[in-house]
Amino acid sequence: MMHVDCIWGLCLLLSLSLGWTKAQQTNYTRPVFYCGGDMVADSGFIGSEGFPSFYKPNSKCTWRITVPEGSVVTLSFRIFDLEADSQCRYDYLDVYNGHSNLVQKLGRFCGTFRPGTLISTTNTMMLEMVTDGETQTRGFVAYFSGTKPYGDDQQFCGGKMTKAQGEIMTPNWPDKKYPPGASCSWLITVEPNMVIQVKFDKFLLEADSYCRFDYVAFFNGGEKDDSRLIGKYCGDEAPQPIVSTSNVLLVQFVSDLSVTSDGFFAQYNSFPLGSEIPAVDTSRTTFVPRKPVVRPVPRERLTTTTQPPVPTTKYVPTEKPKPVKPPRGRGQGNTSPDGRVVVARPNGKRPVAQNPLCAKACKRAGTIKTSFCASEFVLTGKVTSLAPGPRGTLIVSVSIIKTYKAGRLTITQVGETMSVKLMSQCKKCPVLRKGVNYIIMGQVDSDGRGTLEPGSFTAAYKAPHHRLLMNINNQPC
Repeated sequence: MMHVDCIWGLCLLLSLSLGWTKAQQTNYTRPVFYCGGDMVADSGFIGSEGFPSFYKPNSKCTWRITVPEGSVVTLSFRIFDLEADSQCRYDYLDVYNGHSNLVQKLGRFCGTFRPGTLISTTNTMMLEMVTDGETQTRGFVAYFSGTKPYGDDQQFCGGKMTKAQGEIMTPNWPDKKYPPGASCSWLITVEPNMVIQVKFDKFLLEADSYCRFDYVAFFNGGEKDDSRLIGKYCGDEAPQPIVSTSNVLLVQFVSDLSVTSDGFFAQYNSFPLGSEIPAVDTSRTTFVPRKPVVRPVPRERLTTTTQPPVPTTKYVPTEKPKPVKPPRGRGQGNTSPDGRVVVARPNGKRPVAQNPLCAKACKRAGTIKTSFCASEFVLTGKVTSLAPGPRGTLIVSVSIIKTYKAGRLTITQVGETMSVKLMSQCKKCPVLRKGVNYIIMGQVDSDGRGTLEPGSFTAAYKAPHHRLLMNINNQPC
């Protein structure tokens, strides 16, 4: 009997050992990505062929994702690196709201900036990657999962719209801010020989010079491959009314996984092709170019005059050209001796800055120890982008190296990378440069966003600083 027990014990030990060895091997096996395939699962990873090696030239790969019935597909990109082109003509990835390229296209992507999270309206999604014979790069890796659709009808966004007029709005409007990681597409189709006009009543999205994070985009032609971009918009300045060239218009709203805002509310109407569309009320909105990449403020609009400028096709002063610099005089008159308009200055002094803090000298307050104790968050990281924010602020994106104090700070995780978006109250203070590693200390607002005032502690970060910060962190303040 003891002999039999020994044999069984030996078999159990061997099976456990083999299982442990296999588990170790499985954990350390790198997934292999193929050119296309059917992905039927609750969740999983999908990537370009051969990743992390460069993808192949002259290829076309199609992946069809299916999650359980009653769920929608959520697709989050972890790595994205395709040949860059402003119109994505060479290498690109198309994402469709279903298993066919005849359904709604959620977007076409290329370059190195990760797209926002994409969400289907059914339990299926399709990815189609096309490459040419020239430049190849690493490709992409994305994570898909089946998630429950919005439970509240007011939160639902996107869909097909066929009425002659209607409304579009961001999720949660107007009760609260739109959610992070949203992707909404409205396909508006009206009667033939009609065009579509979209006018915004309210508009407030996260600001960025290139509208890379949160944006709304308009395409002529809807779901066709030759759809052309009319414009891409973000920030707090409502676009001029959008007018399509045909009876089909695709509207796409995307938000990334961090900062959110109030969103937008817009109405659309249809008009006969070639008819005169009602004039725009320019007193409510200011001109925005059709394809705003960078929207600099003209010098003429930095000051106000007693008479509004006359609307023209291109803004050109109708009288004598204004001087490049404002007059140096401190008088209160409306005109100088030569007849030029002079902007009145209260008390004969320079205009007050939008934020009084920004008028002070850019000087760091406190030492590294006192600032550490007084700050709600302390971290080290690389500045990955700097973008103008609302009302003269600056949005700072930071890839985190180490967090020493976090408090209520909202930190985003994508794969193994932790990042955070901070708002600097003044564009030029504290001084931060893209691509540089910093020690950054600051406060946290009610929305969980880190804020930096001119006196906030920032300094270039080197590896030896880690021990110093750890020592401070271990000491009582």
